[in-house]
Amino acid sequence: MTEYGLLDTDEADAPGDEFEEIDVSDTEADRIARQRDREFSEFRERITDADQFKLEESVFDEATYGALYKLVQDGYIEAFGGPLSTGKEANVYEALAGPTASEALGAGSRPEVAVKVYRINASDFREMGEYLEGDPRFEGLGHDKKAIVTAWVRKEFANLERAVEAGVRVPTPIAVERNVLVMEYIGTADGRAKRLSEVEVENPQTAYEVVREYMRRLYAAGLVHGDLSEYNVVFHAGQLVVIDLGQAMTVHHPNHEEFLERDCENVAAFFSRQGLDVDGEGLYAAVTGGE
Repeated sequence: MTEYGLLDTDEADAPGDEFEEIDVSDTEADRIARQRDREFSEFRERITDADQFKLEESVFDEATYGALYKLVQDGYIEAFGGPLSTGKEANVYEALAGPTASEALGAGSRPEVAVKVYRINASDFREMGEYLEGDPRFEGLGHDKKAIVTAWVRKEFANLERAVEAGVRVPTPIAVERNVLVMEYIGTADGRAKRLSEVEVENPQTAYEVVREYMRRLYAAGLVHGDLSEYNVVFHAGQLVVIDLGQAMTVHHPNHEEFLERDCENVAAFFSRQGLDVDGEGLYAAVTGGE
């Protein structure tokens, strides 16, 4: 695997036993949203009118504008681009990194970043429920949509940080504010990186071994992706990158084994179609260290 340059061989930091408590109390963005000044109003009007940034009222409520404003003021975002993807719960937009984000990425020039905006008013959060229930970081949230979304975004940020520490190639997390997550943009000037489902895998054996090692490292760090398949692994700059860690859970979740088994079945099924003799049971044993 290392001969192809797909896998970082550096030792990863050992995980702690518990994850930090996620704060879902009012943030600076909430206070900004309630006390908008003239400059904030001008900012809102400016990005609403931008042709390349088609805003939907279902995505951009007043507090979301506050979160974006705060991220701009703090130097994480300088200019917005168009949408990279849209979904039921969130949209992802391309943006030019501000100086603070550029520094975080270690880039001399101003790179692009991905801005993921979760809808506060999304009509259905039932799909989130199975991932949230039983996670000790979400105790006491109840059915408050704002609290659920805020915690979910901070959970995704924390999961990305944990994956980076574990030596798994994921988008580098940069900043989080209320329901907005800023992270490394995985792609080129021509567009986002292609998913494994969208490319011809030239060396399936090597790709499988890399994904297997990523899963093992995540598990050793106390994380299970929970939705891993060929649709959540992309190929970029000679590396495989795992994306969409919002639903990833700790091994403290009572159903983490069930989700890991499903991840293993999905990954094994894809590589079986690529001609490899692999199965979910064998992958599960390799990931968990079982016989």
